[in-house]
Amino acid sequence: MSKIGNLVRKWADSSLIVRILIGLVIGAVMGVFLPGWKWIGILGTVFVGALKAIAPVLVFVLVAASVAKAGKGLGPRFRTVIGLYLASTLTAALLATLASTLFPITLTLQDVAEGSAPGTLADIFRNLLSNIVANPVASLAGANYVGILFWAVLLGLALRFVASEGTVTAVSQFADAVSLIVKWIIQFAPFGIMGLVFSAVADSGLEIFTTYGKLILLLVGCMLLNALVMNPLWSFIVTRRNPYPLLWACLKESGLSAFFTRSSAANIPINMALCKKLGLEEDFYSVSIPLGATVNMNGAAVTITVMTMAVAHTVGVEVGFVTALLLGVISTLGACGASGVAGGSLLLIPMACSFLGIGNDVAMQAVAVGFIIGVVQDSVETALNSSADAFFTATAEYADRKANG
Repeated sequence: MSKIGNLVRKWADSSLIVRILIGLVIGAVMGVFLPGWKWIGILGTVFVGALKAIAPVLVFVLVAASVAKAGKGLGPRFRTVIGLYLASTLTAALLATLASTLFPITLTLQDVAEGSAPGTLADIFRNLLSNIVANPVASLAGANYVGILFWAVLLGLALRFVASEGTVTAVSQFADAVSLIVKWIIQFAPFGIMGLVFSAVADSGLEIFTTYGKLILLLVGCMLLNALVMNPLWSFIVTRRNPYPLLWACLKESGLSAFFTRSSAANIPINMALCKKLGLEEDFYSVSIPLGATVNMNGAAVTITVMTMAVAHTVGVEVGFVTALLLGVISTLGACGASGVAGGSLLLIPMACSFLGIGNDVAMQAVAVGFIIGVVQDSVETALNSSADAFFTATAEYADRKANG
């Protein structure tokens, strides 16, 4: 037993990133040579399921505890991080519009995707407002993070007014206990990543790169440009310091896991653990991280814009400068509301297409293409979205620290 205990301790003490990379390689190799071993993919399903299950509870208790015991002075940080979220998402949409104009892509539209999509921005905001005031228990069960944030903030404020110090301490200790459970789950990330990579390689192979190679290159290129150039530029403008050490840390510890889990919700616990490792204040990041998972949608803005422009090029719709600018704004607003729409960014493509006068039947065919390339598109999109949450949270706190000496 002592030998097993020593192995477990050595496993837990070794670098998580190294362990994840080992799992990644093993999963890819097994996906190529042993594609029939479908049971391996269960490891990925269980890992993502566990993170998705605990994330709503983690967000609720952390936000409530943070608001209940928070001191003053966090206002400037929240203004900064919200400004960064919105500015970077708008930048992503505008760059995607420019790239799509310079490198036009046409699609072969055949199969019509199934599903419903919001027709207008009014539909998106109606869904968003409905989610905010949704039943708190239903919000926790359905991972409705807008509703979770709303009710957690209200509970935290109520605790500030009526709870004793002992009660607030008990709530904080409960939040610490949930955080410890998350830490235990994250220790199994290498096995989960191995299962996820195995499933992706065994099921999809490399065929999507030959059929939709140019579209994938344009999408990924725009997302990488935002992740590696534009986001660091926004960070530098705010902090006046080299942003790349922070960027590499966020991409390595947040982006890598988000790429394979393909779930911003599942990555919330990982982002919070990263923020704690970076020495950020829990009162701040416990709110800004789930908020970012809701409104910081750089990758989604790129997907909506590129796919909409591809449809426009396919059906021969001319997109002028002013129209392209407005499309970027609409994609930004739509992306910020994507969390309240079943299907995420892909099902917002018809909304953007309607702005260009393109019918829903044609637009939904582009959604079908999006689902086909989703193994790449959604992975990179989630990695960009989620890693930027931690990146901009740290940026806002560093800027506030610098301003206050």
